[in-house]
Amino acid sequence: MSDLGTPSELPDQVSVAQLRRREREATQSLLGDTITIGDQDWQEASRLPGWTRAHVATHIARNADALRRSVTGLLNHTSTRMYPSEAEKVADLEAGSLRGALELQIDLDTSAGELSHAFDQLEDVDPDEVVQLAPGQRVSVRQLPLARLNEVVLHHVDLDCGYTAEMVDGDIARWLLEWNFSLIGDSDLFPALEVCSHSGWHARIGGPGRPTTVRGTDARLLCWLTGRAGAELIEGADDVELPTW
Repeated sequence: MSDLGTPSELPDQVSVAQLRRREREATQSLLGDTITIGDQDWQEASRLPGWTRAHVATHIARNADALRRSVTGLLNHTSTRMYPSEAEKVADLEAGSLRGALELQIDLDTSAGELSHAFDQLEDVDPDEVVQLAPGQRVSVRQLPLARLNEVVLHHVDLDCGYTAEMVDGDIARWLLEWNFSLIGDSDLFPALEVCSHSGWHARIGGPGRPTTVRGTDARLLCWLTGRAGAELIEGADDVELPTW
């Protein structure tokens, strides 16, 4: 996502406390599903091309670590990269993908708990303080729980363990749809789209030109836009080609 933009502020009428509560609930839902996955099933393909379920789980855990490092850097008034280097990020992912069920579950649980503790320490920090998540992508402190919620929900779908686009909670789907829309903005990586949700929300995204109008529920639009659902779930999307991001 480093080629996309900086997200806008939080969706209307959504508090940081709400986001944190829903992020914790989403994490517990994820952990409730992953604890049922056996060693062999972890090595089966996920919904992400070239990644096993163990790759996805490792990525979720390392994302928690990366966000925690960013929080720690902010608290210590030091500039801290989410990931030390791209090479180390890839190496950690591949090493983690070889682990068994128990190690993966402990890693998911522990890393999420440590991130939650780090978020607790932000209560006295200016919520408008800015953190850099990736080159060209800066978010405010108040947006961090939303960034984590996005990772947890979408990669829960990627695990292909029973959690689907249709199961994403309505409020969460709307928040994450807005979040991902703000990331895309007018990026010419995407075709021009006029996206209309059944909930009444709509926005234009993508490059120049006459936009194609697509319609669907918040959850279906979210998962289609991010590559987690097919065009068959979206009205008007049959001839739309989305980039991989």
